[in-house]
Amino acid sequence: MSILVIGGGGYVGSLLVKKLVEKRINVLVLDLFIYAPPEEVFSGFYESEFLQVIKGDMRDIDLVENLVSKSDNIIHLACISNDPSFELNPDLGKSINFDSFYPLVKVCKKKIDKFIYASSSSVYGIKDENNVTEDLSLEPLTDYSKYKAKCEDILLNESGNNFCTTILRPATVCGYSQRTRLDVIVNILTNHAYNKRKIIINGGSQKRPNIHIQDMVNAYLEILNQQNEFVNEEIFNIGFENYTLDEIGELVKEKIGDDIVIDHQETNDNRSYHISSNKIRKQLGFLPQFSIEKAIEDLKQAFEKKLLYNSFEDPKYFNIKMMQKINLQ
Repeated sequence: MSILVIGGGGYVGSLLVKKLVEKRINVLVLDLFIYAPPEEVFSGFYESEFLQVIKGDMRDIDLVENLVSKSDNIIHLACISNDPSFELNPDLGKSINFDSFYPLVKVCKKKIDKFIYASSSSVYGIKDENNVTEDLSLEPLTDYSKYKAKCEDILLNESGNNFCTTILRPATVCGYSQRTRLDVIVNILTNHAYNKRKIIINGGSQKRPNIHIQDMVNAYLEILNQQNEFVNEEIFNIGFENYTLDEIGELVKEKIGDDIVIDHQETNDNRSYHISSNKIRKQLGFLPQFSIEKAIEDLKQAFEKKLLYNSFEDPKYFNIKMMQKINLQ
């Protein structure tokens, strides 16, 4: 088996690639590597015979077609991730997140067995239902989430018996990887708690679904290992803990230290998100093995081991800061 991971140099991708290589699966990685060079992202296994790294742009359809010809399955993670980064340059976001998607799918349809797409739980918008399940209508609120929803439609329209497609709608990922992001909620609060002994919570009652990065990676591996008939044209939410911001803050304080000061500030952003992940549990038997507490502990250990240097200023930890720095076009 050979797997092409588009966006394999990112937060989730770097850990996913590591796990695939450890399983002695041939992995091709296509990524711009704007946050760190591949030697750093894949430190410890960069020289593996099972890893081939291509620094390039997924909008280069000739390059993509060449890589697809060498692959059996694709996991598509690449995008301008999160609303602020997308809004920094909407034309760039659209060209990467949406315009390049249909050409990619058309190329893959000729050759690829499984195509796994990383969508987002933000496609639901704000729902009043207690359990936000995969069959509810999509009401995306931002261009980032709107284009995620549009890509889902494209993929499902192109799927078929010989082209197995699966869509995952992840919650916010948390925890440590070799390309850690410190601009997602659990990681933000842990960074501030450990290094400044103070966290600021805007509001507090809003819910935010989260998933440990190890569970996110395991979800991709689960889909790869499943027979096509069980995952073809399926959509799965991946996000097992729907805590409020206040609850996340208390978990951080519990794991980092009783001296942590929690400061509440008023906010106009009262968006509250929550999703149900019962479907993947019932249909595939997939259960989380890690918790938000474990993510906080992992980050704490990374700080203690000096693995996250200059964690407030270095743009490699913050998507929007890096986008501003490099002015990607």
